[in-house]
Amino acid sequence: MFLNYDIIVVGAGHAGCEAAAAAANMGSTVLLITMNMQTLAQMSCNPAMGGIAKGQIVREIDALGGYSGIVTDKSMIQFRMLNRSKGPAMWSPRAQSDRMLFAATWREMLEATPNVDFYQDMVKEMIIKDGKACGVVTGLGHEIRSKSVIVTSGTFLNGVIHIGEKRLGGGRISEKAATGITEQLVTLGFEADRLKTGTPPRVDGRSLDYSKMEEQPGDEEIIGFSYMPVQKPTKQRSCWITYTSSEVHEILKTGFDRSPMYTGRIEGVGPRYCPSIEDKINRFAERDRHQLFVEPEGWNTHEIYVNGFSTSLPEEVQYKALRQVKGFENVKFFRPGYAIEYDYFPPTQLKHNLETKLIENLFFAGQINGTTGYEEAGCQGIMAGINAHLKVNNKEPFILKRSEAYIGVLIDDLISKGTDEPYRMFTSRAEYRTLLRQDNADLRLTELSFEMGLATEERRDLMLRKVEQTEKIKSTIKETSISPEEAAALLEKYSTSPLPQKQKAQQILLRPNVHLKNMIKELPSLSDLKTFDAEAIEQAEIQIKYDVYIEKEKELVDKMNQLEDKLIPDNFNFDKVGSLSAEALQKFKRIRPRTLGQAARISGVNPSDIQILMIHMGR
Repeated sequence: MFLNYDIIVVGAGHAGCEAAAAAANMGSTVLLITMNMQTLAQMSCNPAMGGIAKGQIVREIDALGGYSGIVTDKSMIQFRMLNRSKGPAMWSPRAQSDRMLFAATWREMLEATPNVDFYQDMVKEMIIKDGKACGVVTGLGHEIRSKSVIVTSGTFLNGVIHIGEKRLGGGRISEKAATGITEQLVTLGFEADRLKTGTPPRVDGRSLDYSKMEEQPGDEEIIGFSYMPVQKPTKQRSCWITYTSSEVHEILKTGFDRSPMYTGRIEGVGPRYCPSIEDKINRFAERDRHQLFVEPEGWNTHEIYVNGFSTSLPEEVQYKALRQVKGFENVKFFRPGYAIEYDYFPPTQLKHNLETKLIENLFFAGQINGTTGYEEAGCQGIMAGINAHLKVNNKEPFILKRSEAYIGVLIDDLISKGTDEPYRMFTSRAEYRTLLRQDNADLRLTELSFEMGLATEERRDLMLRKVEQTEKIKSTIKETSISPEEAAALLEKYSTSPLPQKQKAQQILLRPNVHLKNMIKELPSLSDLKTFDAEAIEQAEIQIKYDVYIEKEKELVDKMNQLEDKLIPDNFNFDKVGSLSAEALQKFKRIRPRTLGQAARISGVNPSDIQILMIHMGR
């Protein structure tokens, strides 16, 4: 009944879908197994992609040849570029998506991808032979063979849903949990633990009074996520903002004695940076209100996602409290909020290619590694798909450095430091964020991806066109002189002082209020640049304006690479290194860092431990 596959992907969430697409597009035969074919790439929580640091990740996935950016562009109902008032390192794209269209588009693209087969069943265990993963056993008893297995189980491993005092088995509301995998892996020597996440109520938009809320429209210019020419929507839907109040908080407190979070029924740790409403009330007791974002779930539905009101309190308490929020006085529920608790495997048990250290050819990606968020899952998925393909073809792994991508930061953080709470990406986690901007992900990653056979020639050609145009624009700006008379109207318009004499256009561009697109539009000497692409114009401006900061960061990267380039052999005996601290020795043996740079980032390791290690390796 079943073929032998190169790769089996277990789970079809954001990580599983990206893993399947990447491996298949590189030439592997892939079987994607899911418990429900109707929920491929389901947006289980917020119907949105991107945001601060997360938007950079989606653009990196796209630059590598992944599907998340294209799917988002095709299904978005609103687009915003966050943090425009700050420097370009902080600019972060975010899109509100049509939940149903997002999943449908993902499925269409996967079904159109050669080499991807689908099967609906639960995987209950892996087939392990001689320390290698070589297939799976399904709930229906089928043994399916493969050269590699990628597990992307999301919140389904022994998932338990909590609503007040009610406790239901499930990986998502109305969907059963997955069993068997955790138990098998623990018997094989893996360490497992529990985490929790939550989701807010979904309500009927027809029952809300938007006149009492603040409107939050999308940007006039829809930039989008993909570097490919994807058709963007011609209209957008607004989101809305309202607030809780002290009255709302008092009502919520009446349910705390029945909250699974406070009665000890939830063992797992929840996300620090996306807390439930009851957690906010406790942690920020001095605040008498919290912001709520009222987000539509699609073009053709009245369903509303109440962002900021994640909760597992009893339904009647959720309902009574929400009716005290401005605009929600007559609210009707589609479904209550709930918390979900699930198994994960601390990611220090992985190599940097996301292969497990204990079992060869077994890869983990997504929430099984302790992350939270579609974007964090998707980027692990594409990296696991790439590396599983490379492994079965006896090729070197593809590992991104911290200086090359947010994806590199995320994976290195997980492997080097581990996590005991749901890990979420922030710009502050990246020490080289001036280099890792959302606007240059293609310049950083597309050539690398093309060389190993994932990014298409069309994608690479678009990137090379951007590079060529950017360099021509920079050259023109550096060489063209602008007279005081020609610049007078422009400088007056943007409230900056007139030129005392002729200046190069580059000097004018360095002024804070002046932007290159306006200079091209209003200065005749630069009119030849009007035919250039907007992305190339923006790229040239950023490279010119932030040149000093970019160069300074590149110098830091060069210094750090001296440690990153010093590989620690796989069979290195740390016990023979004298004078290491007990903690460093213990963690080196458990994590087995690949490089001195990774060793230096392990929590509890001191600079003196690294010096000792360097001296010993030098010997």
